[in-house]
Amino acid sequence: MPEDLDATAKSLDRAHVFHSWSAQAGLDLPVIAGGSGTVVWDHAGNRMLDFASQLVNVNIGHQHPAVVAAIQAQAAELATIGPATANLVRGRAAQRILDKAPDGFAKVFFTNGGADANENAIRMARLHTGRDTVLSTYRSYHGNTGAAIVATGDWRRMPNQYSRGHAHFFGPYLYRSEFWATTPEEESARALHHLERVIQSEGPATIAAILLESVPGTAGILVPPPGYLAGVRALCDRYGIVLILDEVMAGFGRTGRWFAFEGYDVVPDLITFAKGVNSGYVPVGGVIISDAISATFDDRVFPGGLTYSGHPLAAASIIASIDAMEDEGIVENARRIGDDVIGPALAGLAEKHRLIGEVRGEGVFWAIELVSDRATREPVGTDVIGRLKKEMSSRGLMPFAADNRIHVVPPCVVTDDEVAQAMSIYDEALTSVEEDLS
Repeated sequence: MPEDLDATAKSLDRAHVFHSWSAQAGLDLPVIAGGSGTVVWDHAGNRMLDFASQLVNVNIGHQHPAVVAAIQAQAAELATIGPATANLVRGRAAQRILDKAPDGFAKVFFTNGGADANENAIRMARLHTGRDTVLSTYRSYHGNTGAAIVATGDWRRMPNQYSRGHAHFFGPYLYRSEFWATTPEEESARALHHLERVIQSEGPATIAAILLESVPGTAGILVPPPGYLAGVRALCDRYGIVLILDEVMAGFGRTGRWFAFEGYDVVPDLITFAKGVNSGYVPVGGVIISDAISATFDDRVFPGGLTYSGHPLAAASIIASIDAMEDEGIVENARRIGDDVIGPALAGLAEKHRLIGEVRGEGVFWAIELVSDRATREPVGTDVIGRLKKEMSSRGLMPFAADNRIHVVPPCVVTDDEVAQAMSIYDEALTSVEEDLS
């Protein structure tokens, strides 16, 4: 009999692979053997729409031929090289990224992913200012390394608080306002007042940086209200604080813009990126550095580095990804499909299903917030989320679930028909679970 490759994959996984953010016993994970565009499949050929984009990173879709070919060509020419060299493909990758950045940025520091991008941005801010404290929000995720995990606001910080000099504050989230706000404008003004009081209470002269996701992702796709990010920029200017915007999840097309912050009248001092810059085909991240901060290290050693910083395979994948996104209008597709297809479809689901408390987002970056009672906004339990995931998976959709939410985060190349198919599955799954709860 031929080998059952799906069974073999599961057996090997259970026996030998230690998975992140999980209790290991009882894991039963889907097998993915291949993919193309927005679709993945197992060895038996069972296909699923990937509306998780894996970890919200496969922006250009699975197996884009131009990106695959670029990696193959680079591997044949030069598979690896140390960071203490000049390399053409690395320089061109940095140039492509900087072409999308605002004026006043001319340098990129490459890392292996988003966590160490934030780690090194924090290091740069501390050395540039001579200060120590980093402020970040409670509803955030910035990575799983020393300073990045402590900058994270959610539960994953709590077992990992080994880094010094961090404090947290509440960012805007009108649906669950910490500030008794009833309008986006009130939420923005009151959240900014709260942040300024935190700055004053922590001591402005001690604060090196404010680190924010431009649009918080795993925390709930919390689109900032009008004036908020511009107001944070003004506070940073007033108190001499570096503004770091984490674009690891929100950047490179996810919100229908190259950078999410472009929609909010703000320019940071440091920009961190990873994920969408090459859709995760090769591990890579980095920091886009403003000229003022870069100049700090013109005659001063920057005490940081990584063996694989600017790895040529990653650099080749960045060039091919950005070029393909430009040539094929992929960022524009994400914007159009969010405005014209996903947004209206989710609004329709919210009208129909009592479990939906709110939908929010932009581009291909949306959240369905699920509640057991719309009046009290009580979040649904993990049992409901588990049942919804099972219902969606059985109908051929790979969902992204976080807390009491389903995130609608397909690749930027998703089509109208694929969105319609996914919305039908969300609808059927919600109907099934609501009927069971009645």
